[in-house]
Amino acid sequence: MPTQSSDNMKPIPSSIYDVENYMKENVGLGVTFDLGVRKIMVLKKEIHVYFVTGLVATDNLIPIIKNLISLNDNQQNASKLPEIVRNRIVHQQVKEVKTMDEMVDQVLSGLVSIVIDGSDTVFIVDARSYPARSPQEPDTEKTVRGARDGFVESIAVNTALTRRRIRDERLRFEMVKVGERSKTDVAIAYLKDVADPNLVKILKKELENIEIDGISMADKEIEEFIVSQGYNPYPQVRYTERADVAASHLLEGHVILYVDTSPSVMIAPTTIFHHMQHAEEFRQSPAVGTLIRWVRFLGIMASVFLLPYWLLFVLDPSLLPDRLEFIGPKKETSIPAVVQIFIADFGMEFLRMAAIHTPTPLSTAMGLIAAILIGEIAINVGLFIPEVILYVAVATIGTFATPSLELSLANRLARLILLVLTALFHAPGLIIGSTIYILYLASLKSLNTPYLWPFIPFYPRAFSHILIRKPIAGRTLRPSIVNPGDSKRQPK
Repeated sequence: MPTQSSDNMKPIPSSIYDVENYMKENVGLGVTFDLGVRKIMVLKKEIHVYFVTGLVATDNLIPIIKNLISLNDNQQNASKLPEIVRNRIVHQQVKEVKTMDEMVDQVLSGLVSIVIDGSDTVFIVDARSYPARSPQEPDTEKTVRGARDGFVESIAVNTALTRRRIRDERLRFEMVKVGERSKTDVAIAYLKDVADPNLVKILKKELENIEIDGISMADKEIEEFIVSQGYNPYPQVRYTERADVAASHLLEGHVILYVDTSPSVMIAPTTIFHHMQHAEEFRQSPAVGTLIRWVRFLGIMASVFLLPYWLLFVLDPSLLPDRLEFIGPKKETSIPAVVQIFIADFGMEFLRMAAIHTPTPLSTAMGLIAAILIGEIAINVGLFIPEVILYVAVATIGTFATPSLELSLANRLARLILLVLTALFHAPGLIIGSTIYILYLASLKSLNTPYLWPFIPFYPRAFSHILIRKPIAGRTLRPSIVNPGDSKRQPK
């Protein structure tokens, strides 16, 4: 973050009125309605209590003020007022700050600031009560069986959900503030004896070097800074809104970033196979979990390669074996097949976007309109042949079966590129395009982690864990790709 100005780093003035003037001139006291101050007299000295309405719990603030006022009845020694005030603050988290910048940051973060006339120290009390919904199961990561609590927009709640699952004294949450204006809280979570200390150091350094006025889009803006995403469509960190998934990755040796105001957390480092996993696989028996995983892999492969290969057989029927000729189009139309595919594919994207912006009670009606009216009439009038609708629908279902939304959208872009190459150059275009696609994925690295590990480079033991959901008791080692300090999962 940029260096703070010398004015902001000024020490706490000894005069309480100088503090009040600073708050008026620099923070907007008396202008912005949500910045409040409560002035009281204690032992003939004035005390100001600063807070932000809406971020401070009234039930926590009132007892603090009552205890300060009660000092008039129980104390007489005003010379030791700061020590007495500190001792009488009824709260578990109280700290002291010495500069105006620290005080203002804490107040605007939702904490209470207690300023005593004649003292160069300000007491900060954590009486926050951020507006947030209660934990509930994420819509995009539902499971048939499993926990129903998910992350919310409060970083304190999210870290508590993780701490509830990992009650280890070596679990760390290091806080960093990002954004010159927003000063957003970002917590780096890791297991001290498991996570790679170099990775923790790199992430902390990247966060501290971010120079931006604010991160209104929370974790997504953080991601683009720490991994230098550029125009690469493939996600290099994994997002999850499930507390059990986050805890599982912490135990494997990953590092997790919690960003205040975001209901999702970032997991680093990750490979493409992390984006293909889902909690449902681990909530079922190993055999059923393996089946679910294979079906999901098949759906992901179909979302990328099904339409380009079918288009190739349409453009060059001689490549299609006689026993598979049924997959080709049964009738001719005046519109080329590749144009139909693009129209139908973009139509599916329109429906996805419309479903996001359509109120839930109307989404069912919208689906019926799309399926019955648009689809059926489009086939009857000759805009589409039935096979195009079928294969586009299968590819779209494969896209929806991808656990990671970011990966599914990146795969859709790759599919469109392969379709264009196939339409222009037929078989050579598809072969060369697929080869470049694999090589591109192999060249990617997520925080120095090969994106296709353990397929490229090939590690047989680790790759077997990708293909087959192993029993928990048989998973004795942590993934070597995260360079864990303690490689063994099972205690001696």
